[in-house]
Amino acid sequence: MPSEDTVAATTTRQVPLSTLTPGQKGVITAIRTGGPLRRRLLDMGLVRGEVVYVERVAPLGDPVEYTVKGSHLSLRRKDAADIIVEIAEAEHSDEP
Repeated sequence: MPSEDTVAATTTRQVPLSTLTPGQKGVITAIRTGGPLRRRLLDMGLVRGEVVYVERVAPLGDPVEYTVKGSHLSLRRKDAADIIVEIAEAEHSDEP
């Protein structure tokens, strides 16, 4: 159990969805692509505010399986790079 001197704070940072590893999750903040691909991603439930969970990576590294709204989706890393997610990071500091 942390001592009273240890303070845990949570910060967030925005990264491309393609950088997350299996077991990580993030909240979609932006989709930075246009045209038919953007429409397809939105139709699959990849909309701002939704939580995306990384399930697993194919043996050769592409595609990656994600879970959104209870559905399993496979996306190429190239397409996932256009989806920006916010992830939470715990910071620990020892302040007197």
